Amino acid sequence: MNAPASPTVLIVPGLRDPVPQHWQTLLAQELPQARSVPAMGRTDLDCGARVRALEAAVAAIDGPVLLVAHSGGCIMVAHWAAQTRRGPQVHAALLATPPDFDRPMPEGYPSMVDLEAAGWFPVPQGPLPFPSLVLTSDDDPLGERARVEALARGWGSRLLNLGPVGHLNPASGFGPWPRARQLVAALTSNPTSR
Repeated sequence: MNAPASPTVLIVPGLRDPVPQHWQTLLAQELPQARSVPAMGRTDLDCGARVRALEAAVAAIDGPVLLVAHSGGCIMVAHWAAQTRRGPQVHAALLATPPDFDRPMPEGYPSMVDLEAAGWFPVPQGPLPFPSLVLTSDDDPLGERARVEALARGWGSRLLNLGPVGHLNPASGFGPWPRARQLVAALTSNPTSR
């Protein structure tokens, strides 16, 4: 009898341009067979286009998928999960520091008006159809911890508080982030573990 295939890691970036020193970019380079949904920047915020890109990326993978999303990519995963029939293909999802789109974000980030016009609202709050782990931060400028924890509860996700890691991006000091690889390994072997 054949052993089950290891899941393919699929990187789901947030609302950013390609960033060579982002931990997701570095993780994709470290992991054999990892794939990425293209980073689409902040110019065209069309949520539907991003969900279609995620659907196409999952459809192109033969076998189980482990999603590794960051920031707005977490919200994109929630929108995708609410529409797709490919949910059973997802082994697990690592959802790092999702933003709170229900409150204005700092200057330089999309406004609530722009997000609404691009189809991001309402943010799906129902249970995801696969195991998931949401990573929270004590000092994330894009998502107050209590609000992110409430979002995770709605998604049926387990929570892991990383402490004061900001938004877990290069601006917060996270280019290389070795813990990402550890979390991926743990979710690969047991999607309900930390």
